[in-house]
Amino acid sequence: MRTDVIVGVDIGGTSIGAGCIVNKEIVKTHSLPTGAERTAEEILETLYEVIEKVMLPETKAIGVGVPGLINAGKGEIVKISNIPAWNGLGLVEKLSSRFNIPVYIENDANCFALGEKHFGKGQKFDNMVAVALGTGVGGGIIINNKLHSGLFGGAGEVGHMPYKDSIFEAYCGSGFFNKINNITGKELFDKAMEGDENALALFNEFGHHIGKLVTTIMYILAPDAIIFGGSISKSFPLFKEGIQEEVAEFPFDVMKDIITIEQSELDDIAILGAAGLYYNA
Repeated sequence: MRTDVIVGVDIGGTSIGAGCIVNKEIVKTHSLPTGAERTAEEILETLYEVIEKVMLPETKAIGVGVPGLINAGKGEIVKISNIPAWNGLGLVEKLSSRFNIPVYIENDANCFALGEKHFGKGQKFDNMVAVALGTGVGGGIIINNKLHSGLFGGAGEVGHMPYKDSIFEAYCGSGFFNKINNITGKELFDKAMEGDENALALFNEFGHHIGKLVTTIMYILAPDAIIFGGSISKSFPLFKEGIQEEVAEFPFDVMKDIITIEQSELDDIAILGAAGLYYNA
């Protein structure tokens, strides 16, 4: 039996997390605060420590998800706003020299798509888009079973597309709910689950905005599936109907009748997605 042992790493401005994945199952995880205000070398030492805590002797490769622009061919971080000391860092060279195994890096939203493709609901689709809904709205694109990352890993940044008086992110991320005074998103969710009509109406309106994003993606990419993750996706049952109402207006019946629109069910998707870089190589 083939044994794949991969380390997946999630780089964040607040914490650096890693997991050891054996035959597509996470067996060990560890994380430490990033300390993003420190020097590049100091943060690297933290990264090394996190990886060493989860790494097994038979580890085949390391995959790293980075919240910024990357040059995968050169193995460099082009720009990472949360950790400015790492702008221009040759991360692949640093890690491969340290651990003597292949290292892959990619934008974290693209890693999310790979996570769904290799570990989640995306496994049965050749062409899919994964969209993360949270403070921001980002996505990753799978075409013919391979990641389409584009220049500097920037493909799939659907939240930055123009929409109404702003961009999709303003209507499809947490900013939509932040416009409501004196109530948190969690409180609004609880009210909706209790059947509060105003809260339910807000989630339905939110779903219509998401639906506009979905149909825009359908026009451009015509994927087999769109899968939503991120913190807001936990409310998917509350805004799914709004999405469906928008998709019902899509002019090409053969596409709208077949496309799958679902909520991710993966935990530790960032770590799994980074490990997915090994399977995409």
